[in-house]
Amino acid sequence: MGKIICAANQKGGVGKTTTAVNLAAALGSMGKKVLLADTDPQGNSTSGVGIDKRGIKMSTYDVMINGQKAKDAILETQFEGLSLLPSNMDLAAAELELAEMEQRANCLKDALAGVRGEYDYIIIDCPPSLGLITLNDLNCADTVLIPIQCEFYALEGLSQLINTVRRVKRQYNERLDIEGVLLTMYDGRLNLTQQVVEEVKKYFPRKVFKTVIPRAVRLSEAPGFGQPVLYYDKNSRGAKAYEELAQEIVKNKL
Repeated sequence: MGKIICAANQKGGVGKTTTAVNLAAALGSMGKKVLLADTDPQGNSTSGVGIDKRGIKMSTYDVMINGQKAKDAILETQFEGLSLLPSNMDLAAAELELAEMEQRANCLKDALAGVRGEYDYIIIDCPPSLGLITLNDLNCADTVLIPIQCEFYALEGLSQLINTVRRVKRQYNERLDIEGVLLTMYDGRLNLTQQVVEEVKKYFPRKVFKTVIPRAVRLSEAPGFGQPVLYYDKNSRGAKAYEELAQEIVKNKL
């Protein structure tokens, strides 16, 4: 049974999609069979693995709203061990349509049930909001990975996310847990970074990953070439960091 991990934070610009794409690719390169599920209408995870959003015939929208089978929408990528459930702007309409459905919290869970056994990991890239799509993501997940940017106001809005996780755990998905908190855009030379790290560790005792993701040019460039950083520049600091994160997560599963 594949472990389902959501990369979630309703605050934009924290490295959520970067983490979903690069963690999925790093796990695939370790010999794991991985599905990257893009549930963000912006579809940045989709383009981040080299898939043209304009050419998609079936997407997460069709799976969640139209009852299409996930296996019919999944695409193989050019990267080792990595498959994709793609997204595009069609998904932007899903919030309204989900609101009218009886089993509105179970659409993605039901869709992934048919393919979950085929993967070691399913990594979900959540939208930057706490709406019904994110509720679906959390309802089918085992754990939540929370990327936090090493900047001012790093913890702003996190209490809302944690309350949402607790509510989903209580009402829908009792096994849901926090996988860990990932510090992104890390620059150890800055006093601010050290202050943020201390703050985050106080807020999430024993839940902060040892791995930190550096502020790195290669990480920023890779999406423009439709490649995870591991394939764009395997010797870069960003690639090494996501390989280390993947190793931490594999150890957590054992």
